[in-house]
Amino acid sequence: MTDYKQILEQEIDELKSKVSLSKLPAEMRSKVDKDIVSLERSVALGSYDEKYEKVSKYIEWVLQVPWENETQDTLDLEKTKAIFEKHHFGMQDVKNRFLEYVAVLKLRSQNPNTLDDFRAPILLLVGLVGTGKTTFAVSLSEALGRKLVRIPFGGMGSAAELRGNSRLILGSEPGRVIKGICEAGVRNPVILLDEIDRSSSEANKDIMGVLVELLDPKQNHAFRDNYIDFPVDLSHAIFLATANNTTAIATAVMDRMERISMPSYTDHEKIVIAKKYILPGLLKDAGLNPEQFIINEDVWPVVTRPLGFDAGIRTLGRTLQGAVRKAARIIIEKGYPEVVITLENRNIFLPQY
Repeated sequence: MTDYKQILEQEIDELKSKVSLSKLPAEMRSKVDKDIVSLERSVALGSYDEKYEKVSKYIEWVLQVPWENETQDTLDLEKTKAIFEKHHFGMQDVKNRFLEYVAVLKLRSQNPNTLDDFRAPILLLVGLVGTGKTTFAVSLSEALGRKLVRIPFGGMGSAAELRGNSRLILGSEPGRVIKGICEAGVRNPVILLDEIDRSSSEANKDIMGVLVELLDPKQNHAFRDNYIDFPVDLSHAIFLATANNTTAIATAVMDRMERISMPSYTDHEKIVIAKKYILPGLLKDAGLNPEQFIINEDVWPVVTRPLGFDAGIRTLGRTLQGAVRKAARIIIEKGYPEVVITLENRNIFLPQY
């Protein structure tokens, strides 16, 4: 038992060293120091097992929170334009809005009179499944050189998933927001609130309440996670949100965002996307060269519209993925140098509904 006590004392000393080297807010440092003193007292009295686990876990999380760490924005409009062109075909109106967004960020960064009160607008991308909403957040984070934190709302059953549970509850941890910035290591990432219309209907009201706090510039400079139980400044983060529709989103949340409607892809756009973006990646993953897998031009309309109109590109991606797999098997089993998909043999490669 004495050896175990010595190990705990050593681990407490290591915690104290980490805290002394960290950049904690003064009040948080005082709070942590009191926890450590209480922990030392418990160890000295021999009643330390459960309390040690709770306190040490809490302090480790507190030390992970990026209280001051930030990335420096890359505000290059030409680079931004190139990145959005690289990742997105068509949707020029949406891309233009993001370019305007970055242009405003750059202008305000150059004006010292606007730095302190700046709050980036919160964009809500609304569109059908597969129209590329999430990819725009990825492109923006790449263009700005910011880390990306994605918080999926699909099936979220409790506001505690966002805000965390009290550390007094055994096994509790911070919510997804604080976990996200801890993983990113900075307090100013691009935070993607993905599919905010798809949380559980039973918890929707409470989740919308947390969203109001996250998205309101008058509140998010002091976001309080139930586990950390101390204000965390999220005002330097850029928030983006996505939704398939807005019927389940509270009016108070909608009022804090600018809605951008994502247009559906035309058949022509989907064919270009398939050829330029989807198919090259699928061929690479399958170990095939482009000249080994050929789709005749008159087959593409069938590939694009197997079930009638489809606004997005996910079905298209799955269709091509299946065709590439079948082609890979034929090339290996039959020893063919290439596979050409024609109208006559398309049933071999394309799904039959």
